[in-house]
Amino acid sequence: MRSIIWDMGGTLIDTYPEVDRTLAEVIWAQPSKEQLAEVARLRSQSIAHATDELAARHHVPPTQLNKAYSALKKKWIHNPAPLMAGAADVMAAVRQGSGLNLVATHRDRTSAEDLLRALGVQVDDLVCAPDGFARKPDPQMNHVLMERHGLDPHDVVAVGDRPIDVDAAHAAGIEGILLSRKPQPGIPTINALNDLLTYL
Repeated sequence: MRSIIWDMGGTLIDTYPEVDRTLAEVIWAQPSKEQLAEVARLRSQSIAHATDELAARHHVPPTQLNKAYSALKKKWIHNPAPLMAGAADVMAAVRQGSGLNLVATHRDRTSAEDLLRALGVQVDDLVCAPDGFARKPDPQMNHVLMERHGLDPHDVVAVGDRPIDVDAAHAAGIEGILLSRKPQPGIPTINALNDLLTYL
């Protein structure tokens, strides 16, 4: 059984719909589908990029967007975003096969741990970029997790919702899988987490 290095937002936990709506509602009272799509496109690079771009485009103070996002993270302590469909089944299969469920995320540790705790999800290890690790596509977080647990790269698969997750995996010598409804040229892609079971 292979271990999995999970990305968090948009892969293990379905945070993006709430993030997109929260940021959009700072700018528009009732965001349209097109406006939510604009936010989603910006957020797909990073939440920080989305807040900076939205502030510049719509003449809103960045602090207002950051405050709304901080309030959402506090809300998640008691009312978390849901697990992605299929995540629980895949994590259970990994555990049953004596593999490890590991997380490498750009999210700050407090928010990441709050989400996992609120969802009752136990992972074997968690590495957060704000703790002093390089952000993806740098492979540092993947290397740290493999070194901590003595894992052979061939016994690990990484999954994420952005090409940088796959790039970080490949740079660490491990197989990378993209979770996306839109196939990317040259990147192994799944459109549902249950499809990961074939890689284990």
